[in-house]
Amino acid sequence: MSEELDSSFGYQSVDAAERRARIRRVFAAVAQRYDLMNDLMSFALHRWWKRRLVAAASPLTGEAIVDLAGGTGDVALALVAPDRKVIVCDPSLEMMRVGRRRVGADALGWVAGEAEALPFATGSLDCVTLSFGLRNVTRLEDALDEIARVLKPGGRLLILEFSTPWRWVKPFYDLFSFVVIPRLGAAVARAPEAYAYLVESIRRFPDQRHLARLMENAGLSDVTYRNLTFGVVALHIGRKPGATQD
Repeated sequence: MSEELDSSFGYQSVDAAERRARIRRVFAAVAQRYDLMNDLMSFALHRWWKRRLVAAASPLTGEAIVDLAGGTGDVALALVAPDRKVIVCDPSLEMMRVGRRRVGADALGWVAGEAEALPFATGSLDCVTLSFGLRNVTRLEDALDEIARVLKPGGRLLILEFSTPWRWVKPFYDLFSFVVIPRLGAAVARAPEAYAYLVESIRRFPDQRHLARLMENAGLSDVTYRNLTFGVVALHIGRKPGATQD
């Protein structure tokens, strides 16, 4: 299934270069209204999901943390504390520009970068968080390998992503996804293609067990996941083998 995702844009088959270019255009188009659309599409549940991620990260004083595909910085800002370095890393300059205006340029570090080629030294990060962004990388398995590279031994990866909902939820979820969300995207964000892609990309994404296996294949250990909101979203957690945090 990761191969299907890597060679697609929603339900369309495209090569890697075209996938990358189209996804960049999507986020440039929706940057100004991205957070508003998240509230509308999820009935503000995305805020609770992200709080669960932050709580599970259990960040410590002095840690170096990167919120990958961090966009406008909402998750990264929740991770900020004295003597803790928190950086947003995202390939979309437009998304980060909105975030810098909203939360302040000095509240966080802001670095342009792609998951498949992270601009961080090997073994330099204590924690990487990734909320609703793994679906949008160009090459999924390469991205997981690269995240594992930059983590310190004992470092954590937390992935919050749309997943495969429980069977009884799926008919209602599909109706909302394919009928309501594209219309919201057209009316509010004025980007119907972007939100049609969002819905379709979720269906292409590996389910909970498959993603856990991919994390293990990337060299992470103690991989677990928990379903949120009937499996609509899943929080995956893995650790780089080696020394544990004090």
